Amino acid sequence: MTDTPRPLSDVRVLDFSTTIAGPHCARLLADMGADVIKVESPEGDLMRSRPVQRDGAGTMFGQLNAGKRSIVLDLKKAEAIAAIKKLVAKVDIVIENYRPGVMKRLGVDYETLKAINPALVYVSISGFGQSGPWAERPGFDLMAQAMSGVMSVTGYPGGAPVKAGVPVADIGCALFATYAALAAYIGAQKSGLGQYIDASLFDSALAFSIWDISEYWGTGRHPEPLGTANRMSAPYQAMRAADGHFVMGATNQKLWQKLCTVIERPDLLADERFATVSLRLANRPVLIEALERSFAADTAEHWIERLLTAGIPAGPILSYPEAFDSEHGRHRRMRIEIDHPVEGKVPNIGFAVKLQGTPQQVRRAPPLLGQHTDEVLAEFGFSLDERRALSAAGAFGR
Repeated sequence: MTDTPRPLSDVRVLDFSTTIAGPHCARLLADMGADVIKVESPEGDLMRSRPVQRDGAGTMFGQLNAGKRSIVLDLKKAEAIAAIKKLVAKVDIVIENYRPGVMKRLGVDYETLKAINPALVYVSISGFGQSGPWAERPGFDLMAQAMSGVMSVTGYPGGAPVKAGVPVADIGCALFATYAALAAYIGAQKSGLGQYIDASLFDSALAFSIWDISEYWGTGRHPEPLGTANRMSAPYQAMRAADGHFVMGATNQKLWQKLCTVIERPDLLADERFATVSLRLANRPVLIEALERSFAADTAEHWIERLLTAGIPAGPILSYPEAFDSEHGRHRRMRIEIDHPVEGKVPNIGFAVKLQGTPQQVRRAPPLLGQHTDEVLAEFGFSLDERRALSAAGAFGR
């Protein structure tokens, strides 16, 4: 670790969220130096109980909550709500992902809290947003992928519905919410006024539709699943070699000419059906069949090496363990080891972007449930007597 101050080292965050999108948003802020205080119910974040379990906590909890401190407050207790209002006076950002209306019923909604702290940035994350005919629906990543159109373009033509293999709505929402929270925080430093941010899994998943909806708005054709292929270029997809698949892309005329040379197929170069990108797209099935006849002559590794030597993008299809353990994955430090108070060293996903001047740090292990309750309340000015009174009232749970 370095002693260089992190970009967000003066930022305090109250994280009321659970599961994936909200906690990931708060984790990204923690990586940049923010003091993220995770407010948990006496039962704890749902991810603590999810598989895979190691030493009493789900391993995914650690990926989403490293770098934070945990306090326990039972929001059903009036004393806990009063404590939150005292905390809010000294924080910059609140993140929550309860169903719309829950925070208002609890008395800790944005309108209530901004009266205490006008500069507060308040991020609400939900399945479908705070308004609209679907707002009250429960929503998880699967529903957002289905109802935003993502599943309609995932998989192979004529196949059963398929979701993206990773939770694109959850992670996408976390990224969009982080960007909005930081923009609002910068604005608050100038104006003294924070604002409310309404982030949803549905909107975030829909925002990924750039290529697909552009095609629809331009042509009127409904986008359909293409497997590994691409709407704008061909050949640009997985190809079958003698021992399995690999990916490659000859996305312009220069690369197409190089490809035909590498695989020694001048006949394809002379074929009028493949003369332009538009024609190759229109004749994609027969094009891929012709290319795979050539690729079947040798291994995926052979073709990847030949194509890369010619300047044509290509690569293997790796599993996650293979990707993390690849020479490049290790060089990019996409697996890091962090300290855990019980297990010692545990693996964690590395940082997706690298800041050169102030590199991100995981300064704390994933917190044990309520590990920092007394510490945080003392820092925020709660006296020992006040902390004892909260405990006696059941504000920390029983």
